[in-house]
Amino acid sequence: MILQAVLDFFDVKGCLVFIFVFLLVMDIIRNRPPPNFPPGPWSLPFLGNIFTKLDFKSMDKMAEDYGPVYSLRRGNERIVFISGYKMVKEALVHQLNSFADRPINPLFHVIFKGIGIVLSNGYMWKNQRKFANTHLRSFGEGKKGLEHYIQLESNFLCEAFREEQGRGFNPHFILNNAVGNIISSVVFGHRFEYSDENFQKVLRLDNEAVILSGSALAQLYDVFPGILKYLPGPHQTIHSNYYQIIDILQVEIDKHKEDWDPENPRDYVDMYLTEINKMKEDPKAGFNTESLIICTLELLEAGTESVATTLRWALVYMMIYPEIQEKVQAEIDRVIGQSRQPNMSDRPNMPYTDAVIHEIQRIGNIVPLGFPKMSSKDTTLGGYFIPKGTTITTNLSSVLFDNNEWESPNTFNPDHFLDSDGQFRKREAFLPFSAGKRVCLGENLARMELFLFFTTLVQRFSFSPVPGALPSLKGVLGFTHSPENFLVRALPQ
Repeated sequence: MILQAVLDFFDVKGCLVFIFVFLLVMDIIRNRPPPNFPPGPWSLPFLGNIFTKLDFKSMDKMAEDYGPVYSLRRGNERIVFISGYKMVKEALVHQLNSFADRPINPLFHVIFKGIGIVLSNGYMWKNQRKFANTHLRSFGEGKKGLEHYIQLESNFLCEAFREEQGRGFNPHFILNNAVGNIISSVVFGHRFEYSDENFQKVLRLDNEAVILSGSALAQLYDVFPGILKYLPGPHQTIHSNYYQIIDILQVEIDKHKEDWDPENPRDYVDMYLTEINKMKEDPKAGFNTESLIICTLELLEAGTESVATTLRWALVYMMIYPEIQEKVQAEIDRVIGQSRQPNMSDRPNMPYTDAVIHEIQRIGNIVPLGFPKMSSKDTTLGGYFIPKGTTITTNLSSVLFDNNEWESPNTFNPDHFLDSDGQFRKREAFLPFSAGKRVCLGENLARMELFLFFTTLVQRFSFSPVPGALPSLKGVLGFTHSPENFLVRALPQ
């Protein structure tokens, strides 16, 4: 009996060894890269490079080791990373049709389901993007209407700053609310008071989700979604936050349905409801109630987070570089004065202020890795073969800090955007909004918001730190790159 037990033990052990070896061989065969695939570090069986951080600083180091086009394996998926202005431009501009699709990202697919504007593909994406773009252009008679709304909101924002009476305060959610009110006016036809509890809840839930989605544990969900969906972790908080936001947005949409008049659309939601009726015979275009909720969520999130974060960085840099703040104020006094509000026609006459705003965007590095794309066909990039369906990440940070494109990339230097005569100059390597077919839909609106909000604030206030509490430039890395929480004193001019 003892001998039989020993034999049984070795049979079980041998069977387990055989199964392990079999799975290992299958993993090697299944995940063997195609010929001439971009290089990358050695990966663990079954797991891949899951212990390699996916932040922009780690990606910069990888590019130094493997070149501007390299790959990592995450579970059973190989992801290609593209770094540096030359190669990013090649991918997004010169080969714009090769990298125009979105991959399925499990962490976000739970909520966004591959519909809407940002994460859809093909015919649906073209229709949803065209519809949103048309509404943004036509809202309030186009640019003039948007400019008017931003100017009005700038007054509310300045009043909120003034109520702090020169005391140190955290401007985070005041700025989020102000910027969020612009896209809310477009989407819902109205703004929200800074004391509105529901809107404040949306902003805080979304901000937490954005920060958590950049964490290593949350990104692990993309590798093992089938297992992790049953386990606790940051992905559960992210999904819960989005579901709560959707519930609040649903209430707004239901209010619109109650008094919706197809002949007199007031905003994006009204126009979308009309489009749902119009496109009933074309379901592939994706106009339905579920897509409306997702599109609303996407517009609100994209239209708030990046601009508000840039404005927070603006306050940080004005406090750290008071001499630059004074030069901006001098230009405002010379061009606008104190008797009227800034408008967009002032921008061509304010090259230094424009340069400062652009430099804040560049060095603030708000969305360092952009949003993943997918090769829509077999293609070649940097001499390497990239098969159809491969996930692509463009390192926008490496473009904004490219040593070959910027004179002093790691220094806050508005001269990056000024010529020898002190006039504003465009820089091709300035790609904070990405480029190509998936360039940020709200780029023009964001540029308008940044100029009007920033110039109005610096026209009316001087910003200084609380004594002994100079803000940090380190930043917090989630999906976006944002400043650490800080206190600021807004002293009326």
